Amino acid sequence: MLLEIKNLHAGIQDREILKGIDLAVGAGEVHAIMGPNGSGKSTLAAVLAGRDTFAVTAGSVAFNGRDLLAMPPEERSHEGLFLGFQYPVEIPGVSNVNFMKAALNEHRRHRQLPTLSASEYLKLMREKMAIVEMDPTFSTRGVNVGFSGGEKKRNEIFQMAMLEPTLAILDETDSGLDIDALRIVAGGVNKLKRPDNAFIVITHYQRLLDYIVPDIVHVLYNGRIVKTAGKELALEVEQKGYDWLKGN
Repeated sequence: MLLEIKNLHAGIQDREILKGIDLAVGAGEVHAIMGPNGSGKSTLAAVLAGRDTFAVTAGSVAFNGRDLLAMPPEERSHEGLFLGFQYPVEIPGVSNVNFMKAALNEHRRHRQLPTLSASEYLKLMREKMAIVEMDPTFSTRGVNVGFSGGEKKRNEIFQMAMLEPTLAILDETDSGLDIDALRIVAGGVNKLKRPDNAFIVITHYQRLLDYIVPDIVHVLYNGRIVKTAGKELALEVEQKGYDWLKGN
């Protein structure tokens, strides 16, 4: 199993947010996590990525057989975990090309691979930018500086394409996207699926799942996964809302 979460409890200060999460993700799978605001979806993503704002109080997380919770955030990234942010941050003064070159070379060093030459890197970057239909001129711009919401999300998927993670967690990637941007971003994700990697797609709405078809859908409600089923569950949630799951 690629990712195995058992009885995960986590919170912030004295407030418990995750109240016993159990989740197993295998290679080649796409899992969707749906739920209303405040249910714990983004907290789960942040805990898996290693954000120290949240404290884990119980449970375990194994990633590729290793204790994920014992790793600092940079090691989690080096080991193949990627988080696509709901609100990607701007980094003024740092160009996309330099940012990604530094990140990619760190990953390659960790895997004991040689760093890419300038020509190799630029060729790879152009190939990956094409996946999300990103204008090549964006490579010289500051990371996300002056980007629209859709451009920021494309940039996230471009970064994922460059790093080729084993497990990508996409935290509300569809937030604020129009239909065209959603199609491009989702198309990029679909092109990056491989038999040896997996995705966790976090979303409020079923519309993203028209483009990224999940193998399994989980509903997270009040800190717990209250229902798990196939892709038909997303349509059921879209029709009924979340209140019908209160008693689960």
